[in-house]
Amino acid sequence: VQLLAAGGHLVQAEGQLGLSCGGSVNTFWTFLIGWYRQAPGKQRELVATITRAGTTNYADSVKGRFTISRDNAKNTVYLQMNSLTPEDTAVYYCSATQVLSTYWGQGTQVTVSS
Repeated sequence: VQLLAAGGHLVQAEGQLGLSCGGSVNTFWTFLIGWYRQAPGKQRELVATITRAGTTNYADSVKGRFTISRDNAKNTVYLQMNSLTPEDTAVYYCSATQVLSTYWGQGTQVTVSS
């Protein structure tokens, strides 16, 4: 499974940005998809997940600001990020998990300026 994350950009604080994660397989809809992020000098942390049924889960730090969604017909998962702060600056990665296997995309840089 190959994942392509896209949409990272430089944005001002309080702005919004949308990320996308495209999967290379038609069974993409069966995977648990996660968005993670890693800021410089910090460990990678979970941002949000979405199950095949559409159940979502968010880190406390992004609840109410970020929305994860999926379009199974397009093999794509989205992360809509609103009210961004400089603390959201990181490389954002998407992952796809099924049974015991997890696949990672290459990451996309999000930079929020104050």
